[in-house]
Amino acid sequence: MIHEIHPQYFEVEDSGQFMAEKTLFQKILSGEIPGNFIARGDNWASFLDVFPRAPGHTLVVPHSPVQRIADLSDNEITHLFEGVKQTQSILSSFFETEDFTVMVHDGPKAGQEIPHVHIHLIPRTEGDKGLALPAIFPNANPPNPPDFTHLASLCQQIKEASE
Repeated sequence: MIHEIHPQYFEVEDSGQFMAEKTLFQKILSGEIPGNFIARGDNWASFLDVFPRAPGHTLVVPHSPVQRIADLSDNEITHLFEGVKQTQSILSSFFETEDFTVMVHDGPKAGQEIPHVHIHLIPRTEGDKGLALPAIFPNANPPNPPDFTHLASLCQQIKEASE
């Protein structure tokens, strides 16, 4: 995990009232740690990932240091996705592609290593050997046909639980 590779990015800061850990992204946004910024907005910024999965792999982060999308206000979500769109436009022109893998790890069980919402934008080009979802999740396309009865039942349970 990144905090084991680069522990200096995860120092604890004493605010006087409580111990608060600044996220790596807060440190990049504030300039404590250098960042290669692609674009900035009023409530978001995008910068190159230091461990890119492909050339141009960029992170779009809100200024608000929250861990999950559900913790962002509707306004912050709107601004964040405006940042995604603007950053994609810049990367699209440079890499001459309109195709991207757009990904969010929303919480630690989803693979999130930095506890600060961030959206991965990975430009995709012909022959880049990028993987589709079934390659990332090998059991995503089992050999059996879809179980539509099970899916309908699960959908109904989710709807009932949300009422």
